Amino acid sequence: MKKIPLLLLGLIFAGQAFGQGNNYVQNYKKFDNLALTPPMGWNSWNKFACNVDEKLIREVADAMVSTGLRDAGYTYINLDDCWHGDRDAQGFIQPDAKRFPSGMKALADYIHGKGLKIGIYSDAGSQTCGGRPGSRGYEFQDAQQYAAWGIDYLKYDWCNTEGLKAEGAYKTITAALRKAGRPMVLSICEWGNDKPWEWGPTVGHLWRTTGDIYNCFDCVVDHGTWKSFGTMQIMDKQAALRQYAGPGHWNDPDMLEVGNGMAANEDRAHFTMWAMMAAPLITGNDLRQMSPATKETLTNRELLAIDQDPLGVQGFRYATKDSLETWLKPLANGRWAVAFLNRSRRPQPVRFDWQATPITDTVAKAELNAARTTYRLRDPWAKKDVGTTKKPFAATVPAHDVTVLVLSN
Repeated sequence: MKKIPLLLLGLIFAGQAFGQGNNYVQNYKKFDNLALTPPMGWNSWNKFACNVDEKLIREVADAMVSTGLRDAGYTYINLDDCWHGDRDAQGFIQPDAKRFPSGMKALADYIHGKGLKIGIYSDAGSQTCGGRPGSRGYEFQDAQQYAAWGIDYLKYDWCNTEGLKAEGAYKTITAALRKAGRPMVLSICEWGNDKPWEWGPTVGHLWRTTGDIYNCFDCVVDHGTWKSFGTMQIMDKQAALRQYAGPGHWNDPDMLEVGNGMAANEDRAHFTMWAMMAAPLITGNDLRQMSPATKETLTNRELLAIDQDPLGVQGFRYATKDSLETWLKPLANGRWAVAFLNRSRRPQPVRFDWQATPITDTVAKAELNAARTTYRLRDPWAKKDVGTTKKPFAATVPAHDVTVLVLSN
């Protein structure tokens, strides 16, 4: 064996170490050009919790097509918690064989065959919130598995994360997804505890801003160690966050409860305010058994256009008087959406003098000045034109309901 001079040997090892170091540099930036408008789809949790199987998911995908939701823009069929089985001998996660006997790749192929996309769920901790295997320590294997299955969207939760820092944990799963190579929307679900709106825009495509939503218009439910919130409480928590939202990076006030038991007027108000906030529209009802009112709410194209407006501006609360709130949202081409939200249990009159109320949105750098420009008024719920801004708008807003207008010039 020939002797290698120590200096040369040192240079060889230094070169190897340097090369290896370069090989292991991670890409902590999300996939670009995804979720340029707020994601729209369906998620299993709000209605079915852990009671999920491939038969249900296939039927929901069928219903998304047959009810017209797909054609209205709903894209994702997302499995939430409890799809998991065990890990195999190499550590790769497998679906529950009894609930998903055909396997996840076959389910993804079925959903893709419907012109839809499939989402899946995991957790940054050792276990999911439902006690299934989490991704901690298996992030790169899980990302490889999801890519092999053909997954398009990952909701990544925050249970059982002892000692982890959120930003670092979510950067790890982002790096894993990038390494796996299949573009996926990443939904950061750490409940807003670590201010994900400050670091999330480069890491994920949307981030939860609050704890879980609850199927009520105005309430807080105390579960002891945690709380869930009604639609109005969730909405109130968005006020200071609008500057962080935009194309490809959205504040997520949690999934929709439309069709899960609230009154039709409350569903309408809930849906409207999510649209005004440019929120992701991930419905959570049983699409196979929708009432006509639920279907009408979820497929209202004019309301969906407010949510999906390409400017991607989150609306804001402009004024409050006697439980009646006025919200505004700048839209593309100089248009505006205006919502009068009645949070009280009795009807409330509204009168808005457009010409006497110039409005400037400093976040969007947009101005609504009816004294200078006359706007046409369109009611997207009534689906009719209702005059112009030449005279004040007057109406009565029913209890727990909204009146919405789109202004265009």
